[in-house]
Amino acid sequence: MNNDLFSNSLHADNYVETLAAETAGKYEFKAKDKKQLREWQQKFRQDLIEKLGINEIKKRKIEDLNPVCIDKVELEDHVREEWRITSEPGYQVPFYLLKPLNQDKPLPLVITPHGHGKSGKDTYVGITHNQEEKEKIAEGERDIALQAVRAGYIAIAPDQRGFAATKFKKDIEADRNNSCRTMQMHALLFGRTLIGERVHDITRLIDYAETRSEIDHNQVIITGNSGGGTTSLFAAAVETRIRIAIPSCYFCTFKDSIGAVYHCECNYIPGLLTLGEMYDIAGLIAPRAFLAVAGKQDSIFPLEGVKRAFKKLKKIYKVAGAEDRCELYIGEGGHRYYKKPVWPFVQKWID
Repeated sequence: MNNDLFSNSLHADNYVETLAAETAGKYEFKAKDKKQLREWQQKFRQDLIEKLGINEIKKRKIEDLNPVCIDKVELEDHVREEWRITSEPGYQVPFYLLKPLNQDKPLPLVITPHGHGKSGKDTYVGITHNQEEKEKIAEGERDIALQAVRAGYIAIAPDQRGFAATKFKKDIEADRNNSCRTMQMHALLFGRTLIGERVHDITRLIDYAETRSEIDHNQVIITGNSGGGTTSLFAAAVETRIRIAIPSCYFCTFKDSIGAVYHCECNYIPGLLTLGEMYDIAGLIAPRAFLAVAGKQDSIFPLEGVKRAFKKLKKIYKVAGAEDRCELYIGEGGHRYYKKPVWPFVQKWID
């Protein structure tokens, strides 16, 4: 090997570290008071929406939701409805809606975007297709929508783009985990990103929720693990109707996570670090309630990066006068969901 290649200041092994050290994000947080914070959020949010490619999505004529009920079943302690709505011309979002039996008043809504896995939304509502899935759900507390409805809330569990029924037909036939790589590459051709598309779908689900009288439209919570944590954080950053955000096994620094460890292509947004780090983006949620859930042994979102990011985010919440609304929970295991802090946190900050 020619070691001279590694004597230069920029090479493959230190590429991200070197450029991250040289890059001051346009929206690196510097506000000193609430007024400056609000001005920073307003400008940053608009530029973030642009980077995500959401403006390109909205250039298409957004149609009516056209909700279609596919199925409805009454279970032991809740009703599970299966729906589809139109998110943008030609694309429908499949989702389950869970609601408690004998509901007598509007209830808060918990939206639960899932992460990487073949079963998509089925996992989050507790539907299993074999013993292995059943064991994984129990081990990783992955039935998040089911947890939500049993905690007394209404839950919406969507299939995220690139998973389950929304994969390419050839990937469904080959039983592949996802179609993220190709869908991301296609999105980039049109100035869009897969994260932006998934966030747009969340916005449309909230639009749909506002048509349902059983839902308290002022109380929207979002939580998901891994790729679901990604969508939870970005959706809450740009969609102010979300009141409580709980990303699990995602919140970290970009430098320490997707910039240092192999990740699915769907995690990347061109030019994102020229705007700010992940804690800056999470700062767009302040003063709304924010709980970051992490695993002590999570190798793809390393704990030291999580701690550094949380320390930075806490400063933003201090300026917002809402330090008590920003928490970090560290589970003892690895890359999985930890339900222990979630539902007490939600109950604490329901208005």
